[in-house]
Amino acid sequence: MSTPRVLWSPSDDARSATALGRFADECERRSGRRFADYGDLWRWSTSDGLEDCWAAVWDRFEVVSATPYEAVLDSRSMPGARWFPGARLNYAEHICRVAAERPDAVALVGVSQSRERVELTWTDLVEQVRLARAGLARLGVGRGDRVAAYLPHVPETIVAFLAASSLGAIWTSCAPEFGVQAVLDRFRQVEPTVLLAVDGYRYGRRDVSRVDELAAIREGLPSVAATVHVPYLPGTPPPSDVVAWRELLADDPAPLEFEHVVPEHPLYVLYSSGTTGLPKPIVHGHGGILLEHLKTIGLHADMTAGDVFFWFTTTGWMMWNYLVSGLLLGARVVTFDGDPNHAGPSTLWQLAADEQVTWFGGGAPYYSACQRAGLRPSSEFDLSRIRAIGSTGAPLPAEAFAWIYEHVSDDALLSPISGGTDVCSAFVGGSPLTPVWEGEIPCSYLGAAVAAFDENGQPVVGGQGELVITQPMPSMPVGFWGDDDGSRYRASYFEHFPGVWRHGDWITITERGSCVISGRSDATLNRGGVRVGTAEIYRVVEGVDGVVDSLVVHLEGDGADDPGELVLFVTLADGVDLDDDMTATIRTTVRSGLSPRHVPDRVHQVRAVPTTLSGKKLELPVKKVLLGVDPGEAASRGALKDPAAFDEIVELARRLRST
Repeated sequence: MSTPRVLWSPSDDARSATALGRFADECERRSGRRFADYGDLWRWSTSDGLEDCWAAVWDRFEVVSATPYEAVLDSRSMPGARWFPGARLNYAEHICRVAAERPDAVALVGVSQSRERVELTWTDLVEQVRLARAGLARLGVGRGDRVAAYLPHVPETIVAFLAASSLGAIWTSCAPEFGVQAVLDRFRQVEPTVLLAVDGYRYGRRDVSRVDELAAIREGLPSVAATVHVPYLPGTPPPSDVVAWRELLADDPAPLEFEHVVPEHPLYVLYSSGTTGLPKPIVHGHGGILLEHLKTIGLHADMTAGDVFFWFTTTGWMMWNYLVSGLLLGARVVTFDGDPNHAGPSTLWQLAADEQVTWFGGGAPYYSACQRAGLRPSSEFDLSRIRAIGSTGAPLPAEAFAWIYEHVSDDALLSPISGGTDVCSAFVGGSPLTPVWEGEIPCSYLGAAVAAFDENGQPVVGGQGELVITQPMPSMPVGFWGDDDGSRYRASYFEHFPGVWRHGDWITITERGSCVISGRSDATLNRGGVRVGTAEIYRVVEGVDGVVDSLVVHLEGDGADDPGELVLFVTLADGVDLDDDMTATIRTTVRSGLSPRHVPDRVHQVRAVPTTLSGKKLELPVKKVLLGVDPGEAASRGALKDPAAFDEIVELARRLRST
């Protein structure tokens, strides 16, 4: 691979001026070794220094445990490795303890299209957590009970989560835009005791009632003993037979205490996309999430109490959980609830300027959309306080890297991270000790033994392979809820390469230690032996003037002499049609940008590309529909952001089969 241009370089004093640099010094003292650069430190942290690295994270962030741990790691076998056995801790305690040092500083800011801006100091936050904890306890919630939230991205949701986790209860959430079936498919699996919910929300200028949906959800969850109504839309009366939020937070003398639990005690249950079948209920533990987020956010993101942290997310995406952990470092967290385009494509950049955001995060498609729209945020707004920019959700194209440095900030650290719900964190991303190369993720994270494996399970450098993790990580799931024998968990990650975590992405690791994610390995295009990740197709196709979005699937042929058919769906800009000239331009661009074998055989225009609620393109469900699978089996409508977009392709497939 040729070396791309460097868009950002660490400062000369990065080793002494950043938390990661100082951590490297500490690891040198512990190990008696000298680390020449970040790559050297990473190699140590994922080999003979694995345990020492995580012990250093524990010490660096002064993790509180009611009892000392007996070992850092009981075994390196996967699955089944246990981290910090003997310890007893609580995730919420590590957030609430910040109030003692910063009582009057602002901890949370809530920006919403439904109500006025909300601001909570650290004292306010901890007091609300105390009252909410007492309220949940009055409702019978205790250690191991499940607390489910059908709530938007507002400060009350964070308060309720911290209150539940302080009790040792288990949190799980869905955003209110989720349909009834999508919610029930998730919450029924964990049988919650208490449901917190709104009965409507505002998206842009439109109020969306969820009264009927909430009634159906309550009816479908017989385990729920109490429902707590969080006020949201002005003038909307709460449903009957519920506990009002103000009642939950009624005055109560009970002190704020923390249930100390083993590190693997469930903190929350997250869910896979659930596009086909029931979503996997992924259980994450107190200790694993605490250690992993302290490392990722405290070291790699270099976040401090002086930061203002924003990431555009909903409560149905793991980035909500990640954002909340910014509080562990004392940062001010900004929540945003509503349509990110309600005041035009610059809405979030306006928010960043208004709130003086220092750490700005969003999905890769958002940055690409800003680029295609010709936005120049730094010319319109004062973004001078932004010092770091995060991207996730999909591979960030090289063109978007360049746009960020030209039109957002020319000196911010760009951190395109990749990981997922499975670990509620990232394997790879940016680092204050590592340059940012155009189009590449700068490095693998400390303690994450990332490798690219070929089909024979051998590591490759400079070529595309399966993304694998060869050593345990603390935030690997405790397991799947209800998967008592662990068979479903093992089948999801450890069957392909026994004893090694296979993530399901294609990755190319360069000799510099940077990497490129090329899309899901189960959706790879392989024609005539030339293998290309779908992300590479999207980068090329969406670079064509007039193409807004795209989705591609490969319908495999019967053998070597039949390469199959490549079908491309495109969404075009207003006023642009898929005529012969546009089709020819797309095909020519793919031919020159990738290879002749990846020129689409068919190109179809669609109103919108179907995605999951978290924005993942429905590559496999669309492929199944084109192959004749019943649409209801191919995708669960409740898991889709815009079911009508999927319906359009279903109808197109029906017409194609009838001709």
